[in-house]
Amino acid sequence: MKEINLTTKIAVYPLEECTDAEKKLIEAAKEATLNAYAPYSRFLVGAAVLLENGQTFIGSNQENAAYPSGLCAERTAVFSAHSTLHDQKVEMIAIAAWRDGKFTEEVITPCGACRQVLLEAENRFDAPMRILMYSENAVYVANSIKELLPLSFGDEMLK
Repeated sequence: MKEINLTTKIAVYPLEECTDAEKKLIEAAKEATLNAYAPYSRFLVGAAVLLENGQTFIGSNQENAAYPSGLCAERTAVFSAHSTLHDQKVEMIAIAAWRDGKFTEEVITPCGACRQVLLEAENRFDAPMRILMYSENAVYVANSIKELLPLSFGDEMLK
């Protein structure tokens, strides 16, 4: 039997050590939580994407009583950006969550479906995106979605 060891590299920063651009994007993600429609989970998630041209697009989770019909904040932000400016790569995405009257103390990460969409966005432009996962205690930073989605399924598998 052969064994493969996979390593994920995540940097952990206090918010104060983030760059001004990162702080601004995190703030946009935090503000986007106010747009969430989450009457069932009461877990409000906001995301903000920074495109290579400097424009920011936000998204928030949108729940539905038929649960699979909802959509996560990360996908709403990326889809909004690329449906408006389809030729602009995503430089960074920031994610924040609000629950019980405050931002989460633990970092939240993109779900599997969102990771796959972020992978497609990276592959589409052949460029990694920085992923900022905010919490009140720390910001986790990955330099590519591939850090969060090892052994991923991409377009190269279809060739």
